[in-house]
Amino acid sequence: MINEIILMNGYGIYVWSAFAFTLLSFVTLYTVTKIQYTREKNKFIAKFGTLNSERAAFARSQSINKEILSNTSII
Repeated sequence: MINEIILMNGYGIYVWSAFAFTLLSFVTLYTVTKIQYTREKNKFIAKFGTLNSERAAFARSQSINKEILSNTSII
């Protein structure tokens, strides 16, 4: 029974290798995205720290932050 699932009438090597490649790709993409998010979050914290009203106004005035905050009214 298990052998039939693993071998899949001779196509198992192709199916399982494609499955493994897809799983590896998803894990890699998740890891890279998480690392980039952490870096950007740390850069933001280093640049602005705790936002008081003056720093919040400065953050809103920058073009990239305007794009990010376009749908929010409060930081």
